[in-house]
Amino acid sequence: MTNKREKKVDPAEKSPESRLVSGTPPLVAPDPFDAKALRLPPAFEQNAGIRKVISTIPVRKPHGQEWVRVHPGEGYSDNFGVIILKDDNEVYLLHPELVGAYENEMTRVRIFVCLSMNKNLFLWPAKLPGNGHKGADSWNSSAIEAAEAAMKRKIRIQSNRALGAYEYCFSDNSTPENDPAWPDLTYSEMIRIAFVKPGRFVDSHKHEVLLLLREG
Repeated sequence: MTNKREKKVDPAEKSPESRLVSGTPPLVAPDPFDAKALRLPPAFEQNAGIRKVISTIPVRKPHGQEWVRVHPGEGYSDNFGVIILKDDNEVYLLHPELVGAYENEMTRVRIFVCLSMNKNLFLWPAKLPGNGHKGADSWNSSAIEAAEAAMKRKIRIQSNRALGAYEYCFSDNSTPENDPAWPDLTYSEMIRIAFVKPGRFVDSHKHEVLLLLREG
């Protein structure tokens, strides 16, 4: 009688059914797209309701290398009288009752609400036509035009001295552009943060910036 040698079977080669019968669970590779593995960590979910507090809003022109959008909402731009200290690059908002007394020092501007692509909020005091030296109107008008264009699409604005005006360009990215998420602040709140809080709201003849202009 011939003895047949029984073939040994590697447990790893057994079918899932046979391993279940033998009491050894099958090895299952993790699914990389398992919903539970991809969900947000609990710590992030706890912080999701936190709202960023904006305590500072710069007042400046857009830089020549940044892409910006301008708030298109009604009531998010208006005309004001300001005093610009060129040496310090600071802008002071002048109370309407003081405009007549400081007309020679005042600059008329339209203040736009801007958001850079880095999500930095700032106010843009664009000079209105009729301000400044002869030939300044082309600069002022082109700046206002650029700001209005930025209400619809992001732009980059640069000065062209040969042309004597500002130029702006749109992004050539073919991807449809989404509207930015604007902060939940009213225009008045933004003006207060930008001017009143840092002491750049001139509502008295005794304000330090007026004393500086009168006395040097």
